[in-house]
Amino acid sequence: MFRYSIETSDAIKKKIRLFAILVVFAFLCLIMRIWYLQILKWQYLSHLSENNRVRMVSLPAYRGKIKDRNDEILANIRPSFNLYITVEDTRDPEASLNFLEKKIPIERSKLKLKMSREKPFKDILVKADISREEVAFVEENNMQLPGIKIKAEPLRNYVHKSLMSHALGYLGEISKSKLNSGDEPFYNLGDFVGKSGLEHVFESTLRGKKGNKEVEADVSGRELKVLRKLPSQSGNNLVLTIDVKIQKELEKAMAKNPEKITNGSVVVIKVQTGEILAIASKPSFDPNKFASGISQKNWKKLVNDEMHPLQNRSIHSQYPPGSVYKIAVAYAALEEGVIDAESKINCPGSFKLGRGKYRCWKKKGHGALKLHDALVQSCDVYFYNLGHRLGIDTLAHYATKFGFGKTTGIGLNREKNGLVPTTQWKLKDRKQPWFLGETISASIGQGYNLVTPLQQANMMVAVANGGMLLKPYLVKRIENPDGRILNEFFPEIKGKIGGKSENLEIIRKALHDVVNGPKGTGRKAKLDDIVVSGKTGTVQVVRMKIKKELKKEEIPYKHRDHAWFVGFAPYEKPEIVVAVLIEHGGHGGATAAPIAKKIIKKYFQLYPLKPAA
Repeated sequence: MFRYSIETSDAIKKKIRLFAILVVFAFLCLIMRIWYLQILKWQYLSHLSENNRVRMVSLPAYRGKIKDRNDEILANIRPSFNLYITVEDTRDPEASLNFLEKKIPIERSKLKLKMSREKPFKDILVKADISREEVAFVEENNMQLPGIKIKAEPLRNYVHKSLMSHALGYLGEISKSKLNSGDEPFYNLGDFVGKSGLEHVFESTLRGKKGNKEVEADVSGRELKVLRKLPSQSGNNLVLTIDVKIQKELEKAMAKNPEKITNGSVVVIKVQTGEILAIASKPSFDPNKFASGISQKNWKKLVNDEMHPLQNRSIHSQYPPGSVYKIAVAYAALEEGVIDAESKINCPGSFKLGRGKYRCWKKKGHGALKLHDALVQSCDVYFYNLGHRLGIDTLAHYATKFGFGKTTGIGLNREKNGLVPTTQWKLKDRKQPWFLGETISASIGQGYNLVTPLQQANMMVAVANGGMLLKPYLVKRIENPDGRILNEFFPEIKGKIGGKSENLEIIRKALHDVVNGPKGTGRKAKLDDIVVSGKTGTVQVVRMKIKKELKKEEIPYKHRDHAWFVGFAPYEKPEIVVAVLIEHGGHGGATAAPIAKKIIKKYFQLYPLKPAA
């Protein structure tokens, strides 16, 4: 009995010791854990805890307005409802997104990429500008969607949709590479920036400054109380040289072109200042589709469209100048003394050079012509002779005086230079010598010659104003949100054609009769009460003998000639220049000239001529 009592007592003592060791070990683990959490990880956990309770929320900047010269709004902002997710506040992000997709289409791959890159407790944009039905769906199910929230935020709004969309440009999400470059400290992932046009060029002027607020949130991420707030600041406004009424008439005239497809460009410039009153490129696009983030499907549709609606044909597309180039050739011949106003050249219908035969557009020929009539009737043979006598390098010298072969300086991104060919250019670029026959083609604006519609317009500005080559511009001034002027832009002379003023006057008189004379090629631009002057051009796209045997509508669209008309009005004291280019539009006099007529008529309805004193 005694022995059993001793053995039982020893067993109990062992169990007590084991229990004591376990208790001590447990307390040691607890103390170590407390030390780890409260000492070693204090700063990190304190930050997480504070973020879970108090958060800094970024407030969007209000982008500045874009207005026309008469203060009519072209681009402003409107309220929109944007859907966000805060991953740390959701119990199951995948389940929440699956639930949302019952009513709201979501680009999951794009969203997952954002979620992997964003910092903790940051709101990540799921979808911008959701509909009222989608807002109602989220609000009705907010208890099932912790971490999902809707914010009312400003969204870029282009009032007239596709009107002058290429010049205005569009917005898009800032790229990761730009963010990582460190050159853009004002932006965060998901912010929208100008991607093209004026939105891109004047991004720093328009963007505004973000604000922020410190809020107290519950465990589901819902805001309970605003602790502090620093309001955002609006961006500055752009006031353009554009007159939206003329712009509307321009685009309306292009839309009513008899061609089923109207691709091309129209530019309207003030002769004495270089201010652009209207500028259009067709086909165009609606920049509102980019403002809230364009889908991959819609983006691919635009990029893969064979008509290239994103291309600004006014400054990015390059075309042979056609017979409009004869202005520069005529001036070169007069200045070099190759001809004078009375010199006659016979046009039998073709020009022979070696074995080559270069035809005039008029098969039977024009007979003996002076320069005036050669320009009025756009005789090719006359200018073949001038080009042959001058040579390609002399032609190039005078073409550059008219602004060809270099950018105009309008300030929009990626403006093209065009091309003025020379003997040295061909040796360097094509590794071939220049052939005399190529000069013949160049002398009527074909061959290697390339210009943009804006260059053609700017050339005619110099002809109309007496020889001053101006820098065209789109922005008149920059204003702060209260309307105070911060910066103004004024006319700038880029150069002068030089030479004898009487030679330019000879050309101007011929351009008058191109429109108003009985044999002029631009008669469809004529107005009863305003004297219009100008030059037509028809550019051969491909050489097809069969084209002469077919009716215009039977020729495949892509094989039809381009149509030009570049003119100014009124003749005595020119105010505006209009340049029209219709791709595959056929003859310039038939297709482009009537469009110019409508635009000029609208301008003088808005701004009537002052009666002579």
